[in-house]
Formats: sequence, C-alpha cells, structure tokens
Amino acid sequence: MTADAVSPAELTWRFCTFAELSVQELERIYTARQQVFLIEQNCVYLDADGRDCASHHLAAWSEQQHLPLAYARLVAPGVVYAEPSMGRVITTAAGRGQGLGRELVKRVIEHAQATYPGQGMRISAQSQLEGFYGEFGFVSQGERYLEDNIPHTEMLLPASPLSTLKPS
Repeated sequence: MTADAVSPAELTWRFCTFAELSVQELERIYTARQQVFLIEQNCVYLDADGRDCASHHLAAWSEQQHLPLAYARLVAPGVVYAEPSMGRVITTAAGRGQGLGRELVKRVIEHAQATYPGQGMRISAQSQLEGFYGEFGFVSQGERYLEDNIPHTEMLLPASPLSTLKPS
C-alpha cells in the first residue's frame, strides 16, 4: 500500500437511493464522474442523463478525501435494459491501485442480487474492460459499438437461481 493509500478500515461504503443522497454527496459524485469521464477520458457527453433518479448509488468515502474513491450506480430494471444495469463505474485518482474497482463491482453485484433477486444484470462496458467484467461472470453479447466515441460491448451477468449473497 502506498503512502497515499487508504486502508479498507478507513472507508465507508454507502449504498442508497437518489433521494437518500445529500446535496453534498451528489455534488461530489458528479464532480468525480466529470473528473474521470470528461477530463481524464476526454469524453464529451451529458453525464446527468436522468437515470440517477431511478438508480441506487454506491460510493466508497474516506475522511481524507473530498471526492468518493470509488463509485457506481445500479439502475433499476426497465430504465436502460430489462435487467438491472450497472453504470458510471469509476475509481478516482486517489483510490486507484488499491483494488477498489474490483471491490466496487463485487459490491454492486451483491446489492443488485439483494435488491432485484432472481434477475441478471446487463451493462454497456468499455470494450477494453471485457476481461475485467468477465472475472465477475459477465458474458459479451453481440458486436462492439461506439458509445461516446469509445468502443463498448454489451455484457450480461446471468441471473443466479439461488442468490445467497448479502451486501457487504
């Protein structure tokens, strides 16, 4: 662990609905998403797409950092796909290299299985991350396509028949 790294014990993972987010949390989440997607990835698109209201939000917070170290939203079934969907998955610069991305995806999947039992999850993954999402059981579906000028692949995590996972 680097000198700037945050120990897992210092993190607070918060999973909540849009209405449960404080104004400060929402502002910090939007700032983190814009930092990663718009500035770091140089991608111009409308981040506030109207889907946040129909989503649960998972963020890893640390008292040492203003922005969340990791964040993703779990979009309700029927909003993007028939299945629940995970999106806006980020690890901010301060959280990188600590395994937070894997922990984040694991937790989103656990929350999805608890919140929407018996349903799979469908995502639009940056194609360069197919292997990463494949580690969690996601399977590529169809051809690659451009989304915001970045190659993407639709991926499906099949439903678990008897999900016994409990959110961390």
